[in-house]
Amino acid sequence: MRMLINVPETVVADALRGLAAAHPELTVDVENRVIVRRDAPVAGKVGLVSGGGSGHEPLHGGFVGPGMLSAACPGEVFTSPVPDQMVRAAAAVDSGAGVLFIVKNYTGDVLNFDMAAELAEDEGIQVAKVLVNDDVAVTDSLYTAGRRGTGATLFVEKIAGAAADEGQPLERVESIARQVNENSRSFGVALSACTTYAKGSPTFDLPDGELELGIGIHGEPGRERRAMMTSREIADFAVNAILDDMSPRNPVLLLVNGMGATPLLELYGFNAEVQRALDERGVAVARTLVGNYVTSLDMAGASVTLCQIDEETLRLWDAPVKTAGLRWGM
Repeated sequence: MRMLINVPETVVADALRGLAAAHPELTVDVENRVIVRRDAPVAGKVGLVSGGGSGHEPLHGGFVGPGMLSAACPGEVFTSPVPDQMVRAAAAVDSGAGVLFIVKNYTGDVLNFDMAAELAEDEGIQVAKVLVNDDVAVTDSLYTAGRRGTGATLFVEKIAGAAADEGQPLERVESIARQVNENSRSFGVALSACTTYAKGSPTFDLPDGELELGIGIHGEPGRERRAMMTSREIADFAVNAILDDMSPRNPVLLLVNGMGATPLLELYGFNAEVQRALDERGVAVARTLVGNYVTSLDMAGASVTLCQIDEETLRLWDAPVKTAGLRWGM
């Protein structure tokens, strides 16, 4: 394997040690797999906790900090964290104002966060949960009952994080997070398969000259395979798939997200085509974010996420944020 690792068994721990060395503003518990903003708990502030399998960086650990998450729980590669991690994270960030769990819709994540919420409440921590299920590609998938949680996770964590930093109460932060998810839709495309460290080979077979439309962030099957398409054709397909499922009345936030191995040169070119497709369909874009944010190891490809916004949502999106993976206004 041509990978920048020591051995597969220590990849996550090694990455957490590196994250701690690069970002002293974080408290990184390598042994227990919990990442916490160093100033937590913040008095009067709702704590935001998310997590999931490693391999999607900077999601979620890269989004811990002012204006976003209070803590994140990384699991093994493409494997849910366990309830003990989530309870430990909740206890570390709870100021008495409650904790919001932000959960991507994958069976392992859902079950473990549900169990963690019960355990945390037994310890006197008030917990609310929001499920992210924005992917329009398929209804059910290999690891999911219902739609998968993908790019909208970033929107939920950023906007709810800003609301929490303003001191808004748990019920309101939960409501905002739920609204963002309900107003978001995503669609992804794979140009190549990803390779997990334990397996050492591609997780699925994608022949040369073909792409997968509607891929999941773990390499789950999409809607169909086709011969390679141009950036323009892919943008039209993705935008049509999203707009078939939503009819924005307001401007939208746009995330053009790389899956891990697609150069920014190509992502910005793809963004131009997505913007064209949206303009042709009368959809106004208020803000655009381009880059690798919700990734799938070394998969080549991209995803498109739209979130319909109002004035408050846009204000919270624009609010300052300072994390390893996302920062502005500070």
